Amino acid sequence: MLKMKDVLQVIELEGILDGIKGNKMRRDVSDIVDKGVAIVLVDLQKVSFMDSSGLGSILLACKTVRSAGGKFYICSINDQIRMLFELTKMERVLTPFANREEFNKAILETE
Repeated sequence: MLKMKDVLQVIELEGILDGIKGNKMRRDVSDIVDKGVAIVLVDLQKVSFMDSSGLGSILLACKTVRSAGGKFYICSINDQIRMLFELTKMERVLTPFANREEFNKAILETE
């Protein structure tokens, strides 16, 4: 039987999500997927700004998880990131949750 920690991994990012932090996050996601984690949640509550390379890193991380048969989610985005998502139509690919509590209610309680 799988334990919740085996099923879900939360990645908390902070500061500016740019190419450097984005590449580290992608490596972390690859390691998580290699360990067999089924659900990855990226919490962006402490991210103050995301540039286009940070957005690209989120997309590649999502692709990595989904290619391995897992599920990828994000939560706690600020207004700047929300605007970036709207401008790039990212909400079609990723539906951000308002916070971890909303994620838990919508995803974990239905899994």
